[in-house]
Amino acid sequence: MSNSIDLTGRLRKMPVEAAEPVAYQLAIGDDRVPLNELVGKRIRFDFEGVIRCIHCDRTTKKSFNQGYCYPCFRKLAACDSCIMSPEKCHFHLGTCREPEWGETHCMVEHVVYLANSSGLKVGITRGSQVPTRWIDQGAVDAIPMLRVSSRYLAGLAEVACKSHVADRTNWRAMLKGDVPELDLHAERSRMLSLIAGDLESLRATHGEDSIREVDEQGLGLSYPVEVWPSKVKTHNLDKNPEVEGVLEGVKGQYLILDTGVINIRKFTGYEVRFRVMDN
Repeated sequence: MSNSIDLTGRLRKMPVEAAEPVAYQLAIGDDRVPLNELVGKRIRFDFEGVIRCIHCDRTTKKSFNQGYCYPCFRKLAACDSCIMSPEKCHFHLGTCREPEWGETHCMVEHVVYLANSSGLKVGITRGSQVPTRWIDQGAVDAIPMLRVSSRYLAGLAEVACKSHVADRTNWRAMLKGDVPELDLHAERSRMLSLIAGDLESLRATHGEDSIREVDEQGLGLSYPVEVWPSKVKTHNLDKNPEVEGVLEGVKGQYLILDTGVINIRKFTGYEVRFRVMDN
C-alpha cells in the first residue's frame, strides 16, 4: 500500500470481517482504510477538536456512550440503561423510549454465548451480530449456548450465568495476548448443567420455545498482531490530540501502537486527520 494516505473525517467503529486473521478497516468519514496491510507502518492521528454526534450530527463538547451528544444520550433507546443491563428491559411495560427501534433490535432472536477473550466469559448479542460482537471483544474463541426470543430473555439467562462466570473482558490481558486455552464445548455443557433450573423457570414463565439450547460449532479467531505489548499504555485524544506510532497490531476495537493502544470505538464521532507516515 502507498504511504500517501492522508484523510480527515469522523472516526467510526472499525468494520471487521471474520477472515484469517480478522480483517479490519479504519472508518474515517466516508473512507475505509484497510488496516491489516498497515501493520508495521508508522501512523498518526491528529484530533481536530470537533466531536459530532453520530445520530443527529450536532457538535458536542463531550461524547456520551461512544459517540452521542447529551440530548440523544437521554432520548435514544440505544442509549438506555437496559442496553448495558438487558434484564432491565422495559419494552413489555410500554415504556420503551423508541418502540419501533425496540421491535427491530430487542424483540428479535438473541444469542447467549461463551467466549474466551481474557478467560471465560458469558455474553449476549443479536443473532445478526455473530461473529462481529465476538471480534469487537477480542475473543480468540466463542460458541453459542442459547438462542432466545428477545434481548430481555437473553439478559435474564445471562444473569443466571453470572453466578458462575464473568461477564466482562479484562481488556488489558486481552491486548497482551495473555489468553488461556479453554475447551468451550466442555464449558458450554458445564454451564448449561449449572443453570438448568434457571432455564426451566424462565421457560415456565415465557414459554417452552422462548429459550433453545443449541449444539452449534464455535469459532476460533486470530488477529493481525505482530507484537503484543508487555505493558498496556493507553492514548487519550481528549488529553493528547496527537497520537503517533508504529502500528503493531489490531485486536478488538483497539489499535496497538509501539507508543500505546487506542480504543477507536471510544472516540467515535471525533474528527481526526489520519496519516501514514514515512518510517
